[in-house]
Amino acid sequence: MSDRFRRLSGRLPLPSRRLALVVGVLTIVGAVALAVGVYIALEPENGTPANGAAVATDGATTGGGNATKAPTASTPSPTHTTTPTPTAPPAPASCTNPAFVTSDPNGGWSTNGYYVHNNMWNVSGYNVRETLSACAYNNWYVTATMDNSRGDGAVKTYPNVHKDYNEPAISSFSSITSSFSETSPHVGIYEAAYDIWLNGVAGNGSTEMMIWNDNYHQVPAGSKQATVTFDGRSYTVWRTGTYIAFVADSTFTSGSVDLLAMFKWLMSKGWLASNSTVGQIDYGFELVSTNGAPATFTVNNFSITSS
Repeated sequence: MSDRFRRLSGRLPLPSRRLALVVGVLTIVGAVALAVGVYIALEPENGTPANGAAVATDGATTGGGNATKAPTASTPSPTHTTTPTPTAPPAPASCTNPAFVTSDPNGGWSTNGYYVHNNMWNVSGYNVRETLSACAYNNWYVTATMDNSRGDGAVKTYPNVHKDYNEPAISSFSSITSSFSETSPHVGIYEAAYDIWLNGVAGNGSTEMMIWNDNYHQVPAGSKQATVTFDGRSYTVWRTGTYIAFVADSTFTSGSVDLLAMFKWLMSKGWLASNSTVGQIDYGFELVSTNGAPATFTVNNFSITSS
């Protein structure tokens, strides 16, 4: 906070000038003390708001949903605290007045049946800054700063939007499709991708299935197992254990994917049990590096349709 003070001076007789000087000094001292007191009361530590509340203006609530993108069986639940950032960069044209802003490593926003999640799940020991700004579940962006100075290629964050399911059987669906549109900067190391949890969410026995639509210098875990075509697009399939990644052979930054067809293909390969269930469907960005400079990643549209 800052307050502007103005001091007026005039051509008064000498005694009056002395009196005016004393009164003026006392007034300034008092005003400064008051400003400092207000600053201390309102200024948050480490850039967080004094009340820890989310910026939400459309009536949606924060919290809810399950955490996403964890490489182990232990996945933390999202916290309900968020951190507006006063120095956030200008929003993309599609989201000029965010209803939700957070720099909290686990900040998230429940809205319209979806959960928008900052999900800085692997930042310990790395120098990472990330702020997520959302106008809606299908209209948000994240600005991140990180590097790969250790050379380990570690994914540090997975900002995403996702939908939770109460473990319905895949066989109970006649269709599951999803549409998306994204914009990314093509700097550093990252990929834009679906991250889908089957048979639970990051638990024992869970299968993690990814669909990489926009890969920039990133390499999936495991090894190449097959090539397959869905909706006229060719994918190379990587696999290790219960992790499977469909990596598009040609980048596409918008479109629709037939998720049910992919699930059934995995079942035909014996990589997914026929009685498997749906736990969570996510879309976002796995970020490794932005070359140490701020970079913005945007979701322009997203939806899931099933029957």
